Amino acid sequence: MSATKQEPEMTFENAAAMGLSQEEWNLILTRLGRTPNLCELGIFSAMWSEHCSYKSSKKWLKTLPVDGPQVIEGPGENAGAIDIGDGLAAIFKIESHNHPSFIEPYQGAATGVGGILRDVFTMGARPVALLNALRFGAPDHEKTRHLLAGVVSGIGGYGNCIGIPTVGGEVNFDPSYNGNILVNAMAVGLANSDRIFRSAATGPGNPVIYVGAKTGRDGIHGATMASAEFSDETESKRPTVQVGDPFTGKLLMEACLELMASDAVLSIQDMGAAGLTSSSVEMASKGGLGMEMDLDLVPAREEGMSAYELMLSESQERMLMVLKPEATDTARQIFDKWDLDFMPIGKVTETGRLVLLKDGAVACDIPLAPLVDDAPEYDRPQADVTPRPVLDSAKVTSDAPVADILKSLIGSIDLASRRWIYEQYDSQVMADTIAGPGGDAGLIRVHGSRRGLAVSTDCTPRYVEADPRTGGAQAVAEGWRNLSAIGARGLAITNNLNFGNPEKPDIMAQMAQSVLGMGDAARALDTPVVSGNVSLYNETDGRAILPCPVVGMVGTIEDISSAVGVAPTADGQTLVVIGQDASQDDGWLGVSLYARNLAGDPKAAPPPVDLEAERRNGLFVQQQIAAGGIRAAHDISDGGLAVAIAEMCVAGGIGATIELPETGNRHGWAFGEDQARYVIATDDAVALLAAAQAAGVPAAAIGSTRAGGQLQFGGETAISVSELHSLAEATIPTLMQGG
Repeated sequence: MSATKQEPEMTFENAAAMGLSQEEWNLILTRLGRTPNLCELGIFSAMWSEHCSYKSSKKWLKTLPVDGPQVIEGPGENAGAIDIGDGLAAIFKIESHNHPSFIEPYQGAATGVGGILRDVFTMGARPVALLNALRFGAPDHEKTRHLLAGVVSGIGGYGNCIGIPTVGGEVNFDPSYNGNILVNAMAVGLANSDRIFRSAATGPGNPVIYVGAKTGRDGIHGATMASAEFSDETESKRPTVQVGDPFTGKLLMEACLELMASDAVLSIQDMGAAGLTSSSVEMASKGGLGMEMDLDLVPAREEGMSAYELMLSESQERMLMVLKPEATDTARQIFDKWDLDFMPIGKVTETGRLVLLKDGAVACDIPLAPLVDDAPEYDRPQADVTPRPVLDSAKVTSDAPVADILKSLIGSIDLASRRWIYEQYDSQVMADTIAGPGGDAGLIRVHGSRRGLAVSTDCTPRYVEADPRTGGAQAVAEGWRNLSAIGARGLAITNNLNFGNPEKPDIMAQMAQSVLGMGDAARALDTPVVSGNVSLYNETDGRAILPCPVVGMVGTIEDISSAVGVAPTADGQTLVVIGQDASQDDGWLGVSLYARNLAGDPKAAPPPVDLEAERRNGLFVQQQIAAGGIRAAHDISDGGLAVAIAEMCVAGGIGATIELPETGNRHGWAFGEDQARYVIATDDAVALLAAAQAAGVPAAAIGSTRAGGQLQFGGETAISVSELHSLAEATIPTLMQGG
């Protein structure tokens, strides 16, 4: 079909405006054997965008481990699924909404939450938990307060209204995010393991049904916008940001779950990035079939929408499904009951083509294979990653008391309490939350049982920048530690790869090498990657963000009553470091918060990640918690051992006396960020240390809890735990008040 007289013939300039390269434009002409019209070009642009096609990352994503006895569904579906026993599956995924959230923080964040929830309940799961991973610019940047307030309100506004608890997450600040914040949303749901729904269309002639909210002009070309760098003209892109409605989202979730229970659904797909385009193309192509749709039948809330607009709109709260023909009336009754649109708009075909009708004419007729199977895949050049030197702790430390350094760190934006943020999220709705934000991992009761689902999100961007492969592995390892610290076993991960422009060799190296590191750790810890998202071109005026490959980990604990938190429970409990023996008198300060905040951030290597030690130490902690030998536990991460101890004391409202090493470097020992370590509180140190020795796990008693609310390191002057609490709690509220 040639272009109609009503619209100009498309040229490369049109393609370039939609983010396509000259080579990609030429490829489209070759595949079609003609010039595409506007609607067809828009469809190619969306499906070949980084956001939908993974054309720069696909080569590296293929190296990740995706299989295991626990895996029911790996990457490629709306979300991943793992078997958690008792006939149940955990369904989960994390996705980015970075660019929309910078342009319009409330709606960008809210629709990120809505979209990831649809990915989960599309698989037949009832969502039970939300998490997030957020990155903002410098605290003193002119936009940071506005963006932080808007994003937090958007996450809370959608999650709280739809009634899903937000149980965990992470928030960091760095100047590299001044012009490009990161908003990654994760959802976890539960389904019967034999009732998981997939997206591949089946049965030529079966009806294709549009359900949910009406289509408007919001979010048109959102996927393309998410695949481009920002500039000073970003504000003009507000129309590409979607508008969410959590109340409609709740109705849609309940209607879909009710319909799935009726055994009417053959396949179902969320209308997420690229809207009706991606949902129809992915459903038909996965089934090896074709699809024909009449766009005049699409429920629209605006007049005169063109085929291009209807196909590229990213209006929220919409789904596409293929139903059993005999079940159409039953399905319509369900959606009428929930006051949602239900409209048959087409049918599955055997043609292998996407055919769209509009105003009585053919608006699009293109083969599906080039859109999906033949989408470009690039092996982009990578710069060499130059190893950084190991930092000599003696060159960056002083004789200042450990307590003084601790006070300066605990009140920094890096370590300050995130309470102001997470208290705006409802973490208790549904009444199954055992542990919410503020601890090492979120913990949700599997309803009606003693079993629990543990979840976390993690990444340390400064490690990834210093050594991408180590940083990628560390993100997985820290997720493993966070779950282990409450007594849970990590089972699988989802990832969100946030990077700058992959056409730059140094950025491409960051992404590729971090994925390899992530794969190393996932294999070592038996936590395959079952879903994920890639967000590239996170740059503004050529300045890239700190690389941030976020890992969301999901695991289980057999008995929620055995789970522990970070707070010691009584006076006189022994504090033991797991993963470090009594002879250690220094620590790894390279790329630590100590080095960044107090020593000028020298270019150095990050702490190495020993995956064998991570696995061994984590399993030991899990086993000891299950056996009742550990009363409280905390993984050692940002800020090192002293910060972990301080956080435990603040959480428990209790003091502690800590023995400092007699030799070596006290600041290195206290603030080094050596990996694979935990601080635990125990009532029986003799038994625990003997068990550690038998398991080949390094361990050392370093002190004990004490009444009175004072934390003392060696012979130094004690510091008040209440003062530490005040320092930690004041930072973000002061920031948000303009202080």
